[in-house]
Amino acid sequence: MCDSPTSGTAVPTVFIDNERTRVTEWRFAEKGSDTGWHRHEYDYVVVPMGDGILEIDLPDGERVTAELKTGVPYFRELGVEHNVINGNDFEFAFVEIEFLK
Repeated sequence: MCDSPTSGTAVPTVFIDNERTRVTEWRFAEKGSDTGWHRHEYDYVVVPMGDGILEIDLPDGERVTAELKTGVPYFRELGVEHNVINGNDFEFAFVEIEFLK
């Protein structure tokens, strides 16, 4: 799982956790819900469960906006550090798949 130095308000639910793969649903109940600051220890793929906007705070103080589409995945390499925030006026969720080996 992500190394989480600060806790956020988004709720993680781990569905699979074995020696090779971890699959976690992240659910953001309302606008402003966040993951908390964390650095990814593994390469990962995110699969959005709906269309929506995520705001992403980066270590340099920049905030970027990502527009996600239902079922359209994206890949990131280990080492990414950020806080992910729900930018929608509704609940938002995605599935994160980490490659542990």
